[in-house]
Amino acid sequence: MKRIFILSLLLSFVFVANSQPIPKLKITDIEKMMNKSDSVLIINFWATFCKPCIAEIPHFIKISKKYESQKVKLLLVSLDLPSYYPSKISNFAKKFKFNTNIAWLNETNADYFCPRIDEKWSGVIPATIFINRKTGYKLFFEDELSSEEFETALIKVMKHN
Repeated sequence: MKRIFILSLLLSFVFVANSQPIPKLKITDIEKMMNKSDSVLIINFWATFCKPCIAEIPHFIKISKKYESQKVKLLLVSLDLPSYYPSKISNFAKKFKFNTNIAWLNETNADYFCPRIDEKWSGVIPATIFINRKTGYKLFFEDELSSEEFETALIKVMKHN
């Protein structure tokens, strides 16, 4: 029963860095989100030390909010070191006004968790996956995305039948 409650909290994305604690997730938790989401789900893997990550996130937040009424959800998953969790990640998110859903991936073996997101993922960040659960369609990017590239990918995933 406790596990179901935790999963429902995660799926509802009630964790926003500016208002609540950042959850600590395992890759299996993220896989459950990927498989159960009733919306277009965008998961961005980033870290506080990654300049391209920090550059693209504000655009991701703005664009995903633009499409929020069309059931689009964004989750930023920090790959920072354990010593950064939770305070340094939370403080960083507040400083840069990352007012969206943020979690920390409690995994250290990229050879284990990367292929579970996408078999092509080498571990480079930023990395972003777009998922349309209704159709099973996915797009994965292992690179910094401009706001235009992000919105184009999002529209493609939303429209894919």
